[in-house]
Amino acid sequence: METNSTRRSALKNIIGGAAVMAAPMTLTEAFAANEKVLGSELNGKINHSVARWCYGKIPLDDLCKEAAKMGMKSVELQGPDEWPTIKKYGLTCALPWGAGLGIEKGFNNPALHDELVASFEGIFPKLKAFGYDKVICFSGNRNGMSDAEGMENCVKGLKRLMPSAEKYGVTMVMELLNSKVNHKDYMCDHTKWGVDLCDKVGSDKFKLLYDIYHMQIMEGDVIATIKKYHPYFAHYHTGGVPGRAEIDDTQELNYPAIMKAIVETGYKGFVGQEFVPKRADQIASLRQGVQICDVA
Repeated sequence: METNSTRRSALKNIIGGAAVMAAPMTLTEAFAANEKVLGSELNGKINHSVARWCYGKIPLDDLCKEAAKMGMKSVELQGPDEWPTIKKYGLTCALPWGAGLGIEKGFNNPALHDELVASFEGIFPKLKAFGYDKVICFSGNRNGMSDAEGMENCVKGLKRLMPSAEKYGVTMVMELLNSKVNHKDYMCDHTKWGVDLCDKVGSDKFKLLYDIYHMQIMEGDVIATIKKYHPYFAHYHTGGVPGRAEIDDTQELNYPAIMKAIVETGYKGFVGQEFVPKRADQIASLRQGVQICDVA
């Protein structure tokens, strides 16, 4: 007869969600049985973060408590009003927001440059005062504009901000997003375009957010891209493909291999879990995501 002890021992070696679901216990119980995800025994090679917007039904205080309990270090994509709550639980906000005009209205539109510059210059001192050194930004949609014209416009707008970003020690991080499924017409939708933009801006205070989910949809070749272009990446996001759900064996990406590739580049920043849980027990899905990415 199988005992609780033998079941818990077996769970030590489980990563995929399917095997966990087969056991007659909830996901929360299953991953609580694996003490490694609760914080004290994390491997420490990946700094774990979570995108708050994916857990909108969970109060921020509760999400922070759970994140800290499982050894995560950050709850991200939050603005100044939320930073004190995050700090209260001993966490940071690895990638804050709070400036700009959203995803569709970005630096590729010169008519928006004055407003964008004022917005980001307004948040830089707030970030520094709170001890944060990054902020997310976006290219904007094409709206009929060529990629070449959009890049030159982005360069002009971003260069206006680099002296201030350098003064406050804040890196502006432009997100690579897919324009095929989620963000139709978005311009910064391929790694090479973003890399070329970084080169033209010419400051180490402008880098990219390599979103694994989005770039798998647009171009694939994730591990080779990470190895080739990692100096341009200031942050990473996860997400299951297809569907942006859990990152276990219900989707096509091999996240343990991807995390190992990131570690091998010498990256010391954060990896943000940005999948949208489909299971009822969202915290259990987050625990699973942390376990999968916590490579040795």
